[in-house]
Amino acid sequence: MNLLTGSFQKRLMKSISFAWLVFSKKVGNDLLPINKEASMQLHYAYVLQQVIPLICFDQNEIVQIELESSVHVDGRSREIDLVLEGNDSRDIHKIAVEMKCYRKTASSGKPRGAQDIFMKDVYADLKLLEDYCEHAGFDRGILLVMTDHEYFVNPKSRTGKTWDYDISNGYQVKSIHLTTPLGGEEIDIRLKKSYEFNWDKCGNFWFMEIEGH
Repeated sequence: MNLLTGSFQKRLMKSISFAWLVFSKKVGNDLLPINKEASMQLHYAYVLQQVIPLICFDQNEIVQIELESSVHVDGRSREIDLVLEGNDSRDIHKIAVEMKCYRKTASSGKPRGAQDIFMKDVYADLKLLEDYCEHAGFDRGILLVMTDHEYFVNPKSRTGKTWDYDISNGYQVKSIHLTTPLGGEEIDIRLKKSYEFNWDKCGNFWFMEIEGH
C-alpha cells in the first residue's frame, strides 16, 4: 500500500486502511489490549492520528479526526464512531467509519453470547453508512470489524435463521433486504450496495474492512 500516491481523497482512504493494518498487527501480537468497542475506537483513532501527517503534502491539506460525531439522518440523531474530514482548500472530503468488536469473553470475564445480534449489527452498521453517504453529506463509509471468535469467520455449519446475517469469510451480498427477526425484534435492513466479507487473521484475532461497491 503506497500512502504517497494519488489524490488527497485517495490518500485519506489509504490512511484508514493502513492504520487498520497497523492496528491489527499490534492487537494480534498482544501489543494493544482490546476488550470492547470503546477501547477499539480509542486505540484505532490514536494509530490513525499518527498516520495522517504522512499523507499530507501541501500546507492547505488539513485533516481532522472526531470520535462519536453526531449526525441527523431521517429525523434521528446518530453517533458515528469516527469521522475523518479532509480539507485541501478546494474540497472537503468526509469519511464515516463505524467499528464493531466481538470478544468471546466479555469485559466482566464472563462468556459472551448474542452472536446472532452481533452479525445482524454488522449489517445494520452497513445500512447506517449507506444512509450517511446518501443523506448526511459523507463521501465514503467504512466498517472495521474485529473478533477472536472463529464462529463468525469459518463456521462449521450455517443452520438456523442466524445465517441470514452471514458475515463469514468470502460471503457476498448484493442489494439485499433483511427482515428475519432475532430475539423477538422485528428487523428491516435494506442495503443498496454490494459487499464482500473478507477476514484477515493476526494472532488469535480476525480483522475485516468493508466498503460497499
